[in-house]
Amino acid sequence: MTRELPKQYDPTSVEEEIYSRWLSRKAFAAAPDEREDRYVIMMPLPNVTGALHMGHAMDNVMQDLLIRWHRMRGDNTLWMAGTDHAGIATQAVVEKRLLELEGKTRHDIGREKLVERIWKWKDQYQKRIVSQQQSMGCSCDWDRQRFTMDPVCERAVRRTFFNMFRDGLIYRGNRLVNWDCHLQTAVSDDEIYHEKVDGHFWHIRYPVIDPLPGEPEFVTVATTRPETMLGDTAVACHPDPVGCIDEQVDRLRESLPSAAEKDREAIEGQLAGLEARRESHLPTLEKLKEMAAAGRMVMLPLLDRPIPLICDEWAKPGLGSGCVKITPAHDPNDYEVWGRHKEEIDIINILETDGSLGKAAAGYAGLDRFEARERVVADLDKLGLLEAVEDREVEVGHSDRSKTQAEPFLSKQWFVRMGDVPDGVTCARGTEREFNTPGLAQAAIDAVEGDWKSASGRKLVFHPDPVRYGNTYVNWLAEKRDWCISRQLWWGHQIPIWSAAVEAADFSDRVGQLGELLQEDDICLRAGSADGSSCLLTPGCDLEAIVRELDDQALELMVCPLGDDEGAGLEDRLGELGFERAPDVLDTWFSSGIWPHSTLGWPDPATARVGEGQSPLGAVDGNKDCLEYYYPGSCLVTGRDIITLWVARMALMGLYNIGDLPFTDVFIHATILDGKGERMSKSKGNGIDPVDIIERYGADAMRYVVCELQTGMQDIRLPVQAISPFTGKMVDLAEAEHGDSIFTYICPESGKEFDVLGTMEDLPAAKLVSDRFEVGRNFCNKLLNAARFALMNLEGVGFEPREIEQLAVEDRWLLSRLALAIEAVDEQLESYSPAAAISLAREFFWSELCDWYLEFIKPRVREGGKAQLAGQVLAVALDQVLRLLHPFVPFITEFLWERLGEQAPRRGIGEELGVPELLVHAPWPRAVAGWRDEELEKRFELLQEIIRAIRDIRSKNEIPLSEKLPVRIRADAKRSEQLEPLGDLLVHMGVLESLEISAEAERTVDSAVAVVRDIDIYIPGAVDLEKEKARLAKQRDQLNGRIEGAKKKLSNENFVSKASPEVVERERERLGELEAELAKVEANLATLD
Repeated sequence: MTRELPKQYDPTSVEEEIYSRWLSRKAFAAAPDEREDRYVIMMPLPNVTGALHMGHAMDNVMQDLLIRWHRMRGDNTLWMAGTDHAGIATQAVVEKRLLELEGKTRHDIGREKLVERIWKWKDQYQKRIVSQQQSMGCSCDWDRQRFTMDPVCERAVRRTFFNMFRDGLIYRGNRLVNWDCHLQTAVSDDEIYHEKVDGHFWHIRYPVIDPLPGEPEFVTVATTRPETMLGDTAVACHPDPVGCIDEQVDRLRESLPSAAEKDREAIEGQLAGLEARRESHLPTLEKLKEMAAAGRMVMLPLLDRPIPLICDEWAKPGLGSGCVKITPAHDPNDYEVWGRHKEEIDIINILETDGSLGKAAAGYAGLDRFEARERVVADLDKLGLLEAVEDREVEVGHSDRSKTQAEPFLSKQWFVRMGDVPDGVTCARGTEREFNTPGLAQAAIDAVEGDWKSASGRKLVFHPDPVRYGNTYVNWLAEKRDWCISRQLWWGHQIPIWSAAVEAADFSDRVGQLGELLQEDDICLRAGSADGSSCLLTPGCDLEAIVRELDDQALELMVCPLGDDEGAGLEDRLGELGFERAPDVLDTWFSSGIWPHSTLGWPDPATARVGEGQSPLGAVDGNKDCLEYYYPGSCLVTGRDIITLWVARMALMGLYNIGDLPFTDVFIHATILDGKGERMSKSKGNGIDPVDIIERYGADAMRYVVCELQTGMQDIRLPVQAISPFTGKMVDLAEAEHGDSIFTYICPESGKEFDVLGTMEDLPAAKLVSDRFEVGRNFCNKLLNAARFALMNLEGVGFEPREIEQLAVEDRWLLSRLALAIEAVDEQLESYSPAAAISLAREFFWSELCDWYLEFIKPRVREGGKAQLAGQVLAVALDQVLRLLHPFVPFITEFLWERLGEQAPRRGIGEELGVPELLVHAPWPRAVAGWRDEELEKRFELLQEIIRAIRDIRSKNEIPLSEKLPVRIRADAKRSEQLEPLGDLLVHMGVLESLEISAEAERTVDSAVAVVRDIDIYIPGAVDLEKEKARLAKQRDQLNGRIEGAKKKLSNENFVSKASPEVVERERERLGELEAELAKVEANLATLD
């Protein structure tokens, strides 16, 4: 006798115990073996900066769904778990705590002590993250867990850096970067977001030096950042202002005839404005063009520094004054102008790393950038050089790391060369996968576009929209911008370069001091110049030729050791020679980029130093090592905002190091938004902690809803509620009134204020949840109660081989529908459509198994002789349902699997099913071809329609279920033949007193009538005649409407010509059925008159 199941599912009593069982049985362990089919997911590693959010929940649930599915299909599956050191984010959090708790900065305690504290933080929060992932049910191989700064990954980072530096793909040079003044580090373009803020256009006059008759006395320019004028090195005008205006006018005139009516007025306004500028601006701009060609100068206000007037197309004659100030060190567009005019203009950095102004700003040095702005504007006004101030909404770049305004900043940084190089790039050098590519970015682009395939025949494919997401990937790479990989931090992989400044005249002597280091294969030496050019130093190289090639008097000697084997000895020696190690650390994305192969032990799994108790990466028991077996992997699951951060970098790094793609599929899941359509974020006060959802609803409820919501490319709106700390009731934040800040709300019942961030000491905090997950809890309860009924009726049921013909008709129908459901779920999971997959699995379980089959078999279950066969089929159906649902809701299915095993340990129909102890190890359901019977399914579809029609008559005529009904069905011989074998089911499901099926079935005047296709259903004595006339009339009108719609569709030439013949034929068949049904309804109406 099985233990009785509870009536309500309590996840807290199940999930922790189930997960502990999985862990104790090493249920998720992965190891290379003889299987050819393998499925590998590399976790998009979360940062060790705190708790996970619902975006991580989406990530993890989708990955776990896929890995469990493939594990059950028999693939050798590896889900590699791990965490990212997240240089900027983690250091920022720890520095903030250091300041808040101790009033100290990192400089007060030094690099070593700060790094020590960050390691402690990492250990604490890595455990928290793993705990959260396990509470979600993540089935990673935890014995292979990696961290981007552990010895295995550290070695791979050093080898990658060494190889790229040797190949000239990593260089150091002065470049314009995004600068976070708060954190005092460079940040990538991907870490910049833009927001509109209230600002101004300040129109400033630059005096012309010694103007000649007919020349303007001033050149006016406009800027949104007047403090940057202190770094101006030129003023630009257009080289052909007349031609530029003419081109704009011609383009607008060409667009006018085809423009929409709503756009014509705006275009005409632009045309009028440009024509007016011919009079108001072009004469001056033509004069300025001549002055620029003659080498004339203007005076930089406030600093009284002469700067040249130049011609460049960046100046737009159709905008503003037609002239622009050029500040190359603090504006990306001006930096490009400087690149085109290096012989004419200078580049001056006026900012310090903390955002204050430096010495180049003269009298403004030491001021904060925003304080300097106010002072500059005031001083210009005093001098009469501030022509106008225009209020304007300005789009400003912000660092996503500190949420502060970022600055374009000229800085010496380390870069990876992404563009094409003269001799190309050799990928996977020295291996059988070696190939040459024009450049790193191009290699990654070719992975998506064109005919190129990797050594293993792979291309990179995005799901669910290959074109949209493929374009995002390619467009970012196509810019081929060099990748800034240095960060001015202390936490991360410190750049393994020791360097010394060298005068060109001393170059040969300084190289000679390095002696035998030139002979070492595991030490790479390069000489570089300020512009980023460098030359590899090899034994016997022509040092004088190198000096000539670099063409710079101030050179830099750089030494890069392959590993730490040389230890302090090499560092001491280099120190004695005046070499210093680069203080910067590598961009987090550098180590993330090699994650798919670094975690597997590259470059040599056999010597990878894994942690105590971890699984080895080298070959074991004659099998392949982990790198050879598990690389290339299978799939990366992530959000669309990570395409450029992870996907592109992982692809190019995998191709460079290994010569193959890290994965072939990229599954882009939806982004979770709150009820107002805003992206969820803890900092916005609308971020839901998945642990709070799990505590309230259970992990399976959360997983169910997350899967159900993952419908494709659409973002997901998830209504957010706060649990009031005063009443315990849920408050919808989309409708609630704010308190004193955007992070506080008023409880509508108590009128008191609460905090949703949990940071306000004087206010109680509220947990954020979403009642959307109630749907998931309901599903789990439905599954539990269906299993309760099944298990109550499986006592003594065993396995006996049965031919399909031996089964009752309802058994065969259920098995046919089951085979179809398995095929359909497989198809949707193959196409990365979780919502469609779970919908199909749910439909079979909820509708066909619970609503129909369990009801069909109740009479047989009550009859001892027939109960065994019904129970055998029911046991198989429940077995297969649990397997189908397991990847989606693993905890409750594992729990029920154990109970099913107690009650019916041997299960099967034609042959016995494999029934392992744990469902996580059970084979995925197999669609048995012999089970499909489409003709039988059609007969049951008709039966279900008839049953629904009878139930509808009961409902409309308020006939209680306790009253059995006499039913007459008028049907032709073919329909009668279809229905008669199902008569007992119809009597049972319709609660009938009697059933007559014939072509001569008579209708009494007081019969309730229903028409199903070409069948009439009569229930004598059930109807109020007037009500029945009204009901039939309504049905007639509805049918007329549907017939009219079908006829219009079929008369539409566009539909008939473009739709497939099958679709058109189906529509014609549908029209015929509707017309037949209408005829029946009209005939029944006529009998009532």
